[in-house]
Amino acid sequence: MGETMWAVVVEDDKPLKLGQVEKPACGPGEVLVEVVTAGLNRADLVHRRGMYPPPPGASEIMGLECAGTIVAIGSDVTQWAIGDRVCGLLAGGGYAEFAAVDQGSLFKIPDGMSFNEAGALPEVMMTVWANIFDRYQFKSGEDALIHGGTSGIGTMAIQMLKHAGANQIMITAGSAEKCDFATGLGATHAINYRDQDFETLVKDAGGADVILDMVGGDYVQKNISAAKIGGRIVNIAYMQGSNVEVNLMPLMLKRLILTGTTLRARLVLEKQRIRDAVLADFWPAVIAGAIKPVIDTVYAFEDAESAHAHMAKGGHIGKILLSREQH
Repeated sequence: MGETMWAVVVEDDKPLKLGQVEKPACGPGEVLVEVVTAGLNRADLVHRRGMYPPPPGASEIMGLECAGTIVAIGSDVTQWAIGDRVCGLLAGGGYAEFAAVDQGSLFKIPDGMSFNEAGALPEVMMTVWANIFDRYQFKSGEDALIHGGTSGIGTMAIQMLKHAGANQIMITAGSAEKCDFATGLGATHAINYRDQDFETLVKDAGGADVILDMVGGDYVQKNISAAKIGGRIVNIAYMQGSNVEVNLMPLMLKRLILTGTTLRARLVLEKQRIRDAVLADFWPAVIAGAIKPVIDTVYAFEDAESAHAHMAKGGHIGKILLSREQH
């Protein structure tokens, strides 16, 4: 083994801990980032169980986004320099001291923004843009329904939809506190799914043009019912199961689009296209402070096990982070 670094390692069913692993090298078009902050994503919990393996060539270490400082650059890198403060999207490797990142998946951290704030942005902003604005061409004046409205993705979707001129932003969440938080961010309808029927309430509000869902299960049929004619429904996860029995007749009669996407395994050039679009359409609002990261809790890297337990409970609002930055 060459140079080593510390990283959060998985050993069967044992608690997560820091261990020594091989330090990554910069490939062509990549930079090496000294990681300060890594964002948690629910996909990390699935990865840990061996059910969401990294794409070929990607790091086996968990972590789909990070923030830090560039300490080395590979060949063909034209956009970045050593010392740049950046945050970026990864196919894996964020829970570590260093991470190799493709130059097209990075954002320059705005002046005055902390590494923790920056580390909460890449995955959620790129996921929201790729699904709502690219895949389904959301237009100003349309109505949206976001499930998991106070998750990291949900809180960012509310802000990006508001910035893009949405008419109604409807969300579901699991408590009155979460619903209140979502309306404070800009949601026009916050539905507590524990004691309210979102299907009925969304239909009463006129339906949704675009629905972003990470729940699956019986939500699939309810989403079809709640969608407007010509509506678009996308699943980015299936927390309540992907094997469902669905009546597809309304899909045909309402001329709906129902699909699912992932971000992790996309080609680096496609990720760069998504990054470029976020930079053009929404990053100026981040710089101006009109779109802000929502952070629930920050843990030290050595407390990754506690961070995963916190995420698994599902009570958080916004992003959970691992960080070496003061918090």
